[in-house]
Amino acid sequence: MSVWPGNPQPLGAHWDGLGTNFALASERATSVRLCLFDSPGDAEPAHETRLSRHEHGVWHAYLPEVQPSQVYGYRVDGPWEPEVGNCFNPAKLLLDPYGRAIAGNLHWDSSLAGARPDGRRDLSDSAPYVPRSVVIDSSFPWGDDRPPRTPWSRTVLYECHVKGMTALHPEVPEEQRGTFRGLASEPVIDHLLDLGVTAVELLPVQHRVSEAPLVRRGLDNYWGYNPVGFFAPDSRFAQGDTGEQVLEFKQMVRSFHLAGIEVILDVVFNHTAEGGADGPVLCWRGLDDRATYHRDPTEPTRYANYTGCGNSVDASNPRTLQQILDCLRYWVEEMHVDGFRFDLAPTLSRQSSGELQVERFFALIEQDPVLAPVKRIAEPWDLGPDGYSLGRFPGEWSEWNDSYRTAVRRFWRGDEGVLGAFASAVSGSAPVFEPGDRLPSASINMVTSHDGFTLRDWVSYEERHNEANGEENRDGSTHNWSRNWGVEGPTDDEGVETIRGRLARCMLATLTLSQGVPMLLHGDELSRTQRGNNNAYCQDNEISWLDWSQEPDDPGDLRSYVARLLDLRSESPLLRRPRFFDGELDPETGEKDVIWLRPDGEEMKGADWEAREAHSLGMWIPHGPNRDEDERGQLIAAETLLLIFNAARRGVRFRLPDTGRAGVWRRKLCSCGSVERLLRSSHTRVPAQCVTLLSFQESP
Repeated sequence: MSVWPGNPQPLGAHWDGLGTNFALASERATSVRLCLFDSPGDAEPAHETRLSRHEHGVWHAYLPEVQPSQVYGYRVDGPWEPEVGNCFNPAKLLLDPYGRAIAGNLHWDSSLAGARPDGRRDLSDSAPYVPRSVVIDSSFPWGDDRPPRTPWSRTVLYECHVKGMTALHPEVPEEQRGTFRGLASEPVIDHLLDLGVTAVELLPVQHRVSEAPLVRRGLDNYWGYNPVGFFAPDSRFAQGDTGEQVLEFKQMVRSFHLAGIEVILDVVFNHTAEGGADGPVLCWRGLDDRATYHRDPTEPTRYANYTGCGNSVDASNPRTLQQILDCLRYWVEEMHVDGFRFDLAPTLSRQSSGELQVERFFALIEQDPVLAPVKRIAEPWDLGPDGYSLGRFPGEWSEWNDSYRTAVRRFWRGDEGVLGAFASAVSGSAPVFEPGDRLPSASINMVTSHDGFTLRDWVSYEERHNEANGEENRDGSTHNWSRNWGVEGPTDDEGVETIRGRLARCMLATLTLSQGVPMLLHGDELSRTQRGNNNAYCQDNEISWLDWSQEPDDPGDLRSYVARLLDLRSESPLLRRPRFFDGELDPETGEKDVIWLRPDGEEMKGADWEAREAHSLGMWIPHGPNRDEDERGQLIAAETLLLIFNAARRGVRFRLPDTGRAGVWRRKLCSCGSVERLLRSSHTRVPAQCVTLLSFQESP
């Protein structure tokens, strides 16, 4: 086979239409061998060649005979000094960290370890047990594909799992269920459009492997938070693994864009599947362990573990930072995605000392001309020192707002003394985000997510039930702020079921009518249950998969209800304001932009917020003070709204505010099912555990 010197850039394997250039960065390596395999399952390579070293630590070669679908890996030699992060071992076959596709499966074997128990190199060959990288043809007929660029004020996120959405969908062709193609199939897209969803936020699609303990228990890393390939779409979700996964991912994105739906990826750069010191050697550890992973500042022989996953990626290292930024640009430019949600985001801004400097990494992304226009969402916490960073991200970043989730859950389950936290949450969490000159869109509001109870389970269970995970029910959060309303789990008690249904509707109404960006969890609109499992990360089965068998006219069906809520949000600009309320008197109109009311119609004062027995309040958004502009620069149409939240287990008579104008109030929504109608009196009856939305219509 012919071998030419090739070029050190770009990194990775790139087919140019004739042959393939290979480039791999490893500054402290002493030799690099490229191994070519005829198929992913071959233990022995069909061909090996040594790469040339560039002066900047990049190894490269051009092979004119190598075409797309070629399977390959690397063997890298260098010093063996694991105590300082030099863990080179040529007996281990390594993935390309820039590999665009990965073929084959990981088979757990003792040969995956880099070191023997005595600390010396383990010289057993790992090739028969590890996946390999694949050369791809990156061309694709994108045509006139354009990103939807939905403004944050109109964005509705839908967090979902590629497989879980369609594994049981009866209208998706059987061979497409659980795949990228299935997710973008007509029945799924129609469902999302009918709801009013504008963006899917996909659980990790970067290629992942399952941890050894899970495999031993017969389970699987279903969620995907255990990456081995940052650039590679997970072959689980495609009908082939030698490049088909890239093609099918692009087809999925194009289909979503044609429907006007954005694609946002949950990306995992904070750790890798190589785990702690006793983890496998699969890629980065064998290439440049010292440049890739944080070391414990107090004990440099150990990995720092800010993630709880055994290792933490060191994005303060220039080479690692380059890889992450190159990867993000690749997903935007080549794969056409519309944004990212960064898992355990603070880890990426930790310095070698472990100190957190949130603005460093994330401001860098914000300044990148490719990445700045896309949506950027942070999960604003990790397990390291000072790791809880809600509200600390810069500029136009948005953040998963767990304080919103806690406040809303506690209010609707009937906790005392939470009116203030609840009001702050539904009005956009200004105390959290406004000090940094942020906007309401900084808050990604959620009442449920993949991590925790589904909405159905939140109203059905008070304790986690994770026995199926094989960890004796020790895993998963114990802080769920849930209530079962008298029975733990399923019940035939109609009274309990009625209360559960009311609370689910209250939660959805609160979520969709709050200021900020709503995020729905897939299946909540179908009353999806995980049988009380609040940590179903390893359940690739009916526990996690979405059951589509519910008929639209079932009493418990929430699909049309969610669609109605999102229609209201879309129709009412005051429910998605571009700026925070200030609660101050407008000097021209003498009115406030928001007024919080007691049931007797009086404005809430200091003592009212502390009343522990109070479970009801109104949010009055008057007509006058609004001077906000929409995304086209037009003044938002004048409107007066009143939202009434009643978490009490009895109805409340609520006095309507005096607008100072002639007209009538119209009920636009009652979460308990009352139809829209005009209100002729000065009061309205709000049922127990209910959300009501009223609008004021002035007389002609």
